[in-house]
Amino acid sequence: MVRFVKKVLFVCVENARRSQMAEAFLNKLAKGEAVAASAGDRPASKVDEKAVEVMKEIGIDITKQRPKALTMKMVEEADVVITMGCGADVCPVVPKRVEEWKIEDPAGKPITKFREVRNEIRKRVEKLVDSKERE
Repeated sequence: MVRFVKKVLFVCVENARRSQMAEAFLNKLAKGEAVAASAGDRPASKVDEKAVEVMKEIGIDITKQRPKALTMKMVEEADVVITMGCGADVCPVVPKRVEEWKIEDPAGKPITKFREVRNEIRKRVEKLVDSKERE
């Protein structure tokens, strides 16, 4: 019997904060039942240091992650595409499940805002993982 692994793509403009955190959470929490990737339509040169810091605080290391450019192939290979509050214009229109998570971008804000955003992303990813287990 072949086990089907869901592929989730988190999309944001710079792929430097929210989508990177979401990718890391899903890959940790899904325990092999789903695989996440993330990308952006205008990727930054590196992952935001505050995003790295707040994830490290809870034992998740994203220091090796790099922002990636969104490609149509990535979208086509995903079972679910989740945009991170950046609007549907950053994600190509495809005939598949697309969710919009309206989550504030913490860019340029204090570390406390990054923690709030991290915690919100974690709640949503946990809910997503939980819903996959019941499918």
